[in-house]
Amino acid sequence: MLPPRRVRRFTGPLLIGVLVAAVISLPVLVLVAVVASVWLPGRWYALRLLFFALVYLALEVVALVAAAVLWTLSGFGRRSDHPAYRRAHYTMLRLLLDVLMRVAQRLFALRLVTDGESWTPLDDGKPGSTNAMVVLSRHAGPGDSFLLVHTLMNRDHLRRPRIVLKDVLQIDPLLDVYLNRLPNHFVTADPGAGRNSADAIADLARGLGEEDALLIFPEGANFTPQRRFRAIQRLRNRGLVRAVRRAEAMRHVLPPRPAGVTAALRAAPHADIVFVAHTGLEHLSTLRDLWRGLPMDKTLHLRWWFVPAADVPREETEQTDWLYHWWETMDDWIDATRHQEAEWAAAREQPGIRASPSR
Repeated sequence: MLPPRRVRRFTGPLLIGVLVAAVISLPVLVLVAVVASVWLPGRWYALRLLFFALVYLALEVVALVAAAVLWTLSGFGRRSDHPAYRRAHYTMLRLLLDVLMRVAQRLFALRLVTDGESWTPLDDGKPGSTNAMVVLSRHAGPGDSFLLVHTLMNRDHLRRPRIVLKDVLQIDPLLDVYLNRLPNHFVTADPGAGRNSADAIADLARGLGEEDALLIFPEGANFTPQRRFRAIQRLRNRGLVRAVRRAEAMRHVLPPRPAGVTAALRAAPHADIVFVAHTGLEHLSTLRDLWRGLPMDKTLHLRWWFVPAADVPREETEQTDWLYHWWETMDDWIDATRHQEAEWAAAREQPGIRASPSR
């Protein structure tokens, strides 16, 4: 159960103490990480993790100090809804995510490849250059939210994301403070608590402007074989025979839940749609997975599909069928990308043959 907000606010000062303690004990931590790296797979595995954790901790502290300054300047929160303060919070998030992603790519030798065409030709980052946007993404791995939000906010797109995410993420002080000051919705695990998620998503979508993007993960959770089995069983229990057949045919994604998507599309008929799939992080579902299989020297693939607002079906049954169609498209792309990666890996292992992914 998530602690109350006034309790969570005490974690900010605690982070400062943890950062000071980590800096003081840095020589000892480095020595332990070097020794641990000898016994772990990969090059300097534990040492890379240590430095990434220190950078993340430092960014948390910087972000919370900046948030405190913004809160004071806004009249101790009384003018926090003013557009200027919202822009300031978005700017801070964009800068922090930019630093975090650059450090992660450098430390872990990650390479991000965008396959196919994104919506970039239709969006030059200038206000009024395109419609509002609803982004529907697969959910796989702990880093996908950071990756997508960073992409939406970077200099190529300059979008202000509105995110639908799990309430447990409020345990992170940075996410708790910043995302609660901006238009976002935290989905609670308790169906009897809080307001209806579909209504909250509709409210977010209804106010979408030309610089905004509503980010929804229709699967509701990271993909695992166990969750896929349970999701299919829920469809079977509801007597949705056709949905069961389509869900069973998809091997790499969970069947999408249409309620939040249809609520958003109904409230924002003016919004264009972007579907997003990625592969490379799905084997990381828990902290244990992260420790065992941290992605290093890997290529992460990202794929976007753009659908203009005029091409979106408006009847609810058609929208559900349309959503499943796009999830089937994602599943096919993930399968093809994995096979291609496997072929490249096999080619690299053969003497005298060098293969690498194309951009």
